[in-house]
Amino acid sequence: MSDPQRPFTLTPGAPDSPVLLHVPHGSRHIPHHVRKGITLDDAALERELDHITDAHTAELAAAAAQMAPVAPWCFVNNLSRLVVDPERFPDEREEMLAVGMGAVYTRTTHREPLRPPEADPAPLLEAYFRPYATAMTEAVEARIAAAGRAVIIDVHSYPTEPLPYELHGTGPRPPVCLGTDPFHTPPELLAAAESAFGDRVGHDGIGHDTPFAGTYVPLRHYGSDRRVTALMIEIRRDTYMIEPGGPAGPGLKTLAEAVAGLVASVVPR
Repeated sequence: MSDPQRPFTLTPGAPDSPVLLHVPHGSRHIPHHVRKGITLDDAALERELDHITDAHTAELAAAAAQMAPVAPWCFVNNLSRLVVDPERFPDEREEMLAVGMGAVYTRTTHREPLRPPEADPAPLLEAYFRPYATAMTEAVEARIAAAGRAVIIDVHSYPTEPLPYELHGTGPRPPVCLGTDPFHTPPELLAAAESAFGDRVGHDGIGHDTPFAGTYVPLRHYGSDRRVTALMIEIRRDTYMIEPGGPAGPGLKTLAEAVAGLVASVVPR
């Protein structure tokens, strides 16, 4: 499903499915020319990738797509978020700029230097961020054209213990966090996710917008197009893998079943 030779991969689902599974943070791949601009040595970079990568989320999405009665489309970032983070605002609207983690990171998860302070983010934004945003926008518009709507399900994970970069890391860290947007997350989509995950992790294992909030919508549609609905799924890593950066365990299949159940409820046969 992922191809490190391409910045991102769009895997087709059913022609009339409105669902787009989005996996933005699951890769560890950094092109050589981008690696040269990162100041960490190789061992420190591997440790940083262990912390910052949403490991195995591409495999989780692929498994869910195979299980779903009506296959969703899948948009997967094949590059590490240390290249660019496609889910950040590319300007001063981004609150993570406060810790050096805007669209192009300058600091690590432990708030240590990642790139030189004089590094210019513009080449990375031009080469990677903007093409990704354009392709994701086109993928959403293709779902609208085919199905009359688009449903973005954003697949993430997060560490059991908070990392220093987190701005809101003091709150609850449930097994599953559902990130919402007041404009793009209708009550029925949130309820479908609560049901799908509650059946597998227990309803008391689900939180809303803690420790991470919001969800991804292309800027062209953000806050203006109600045909685009969206939900972020943040899965606590100890539920499906060995932290940090270790192998997946049996929990991965259970969570893939939950995502497939959510997709099925959004697209009844």
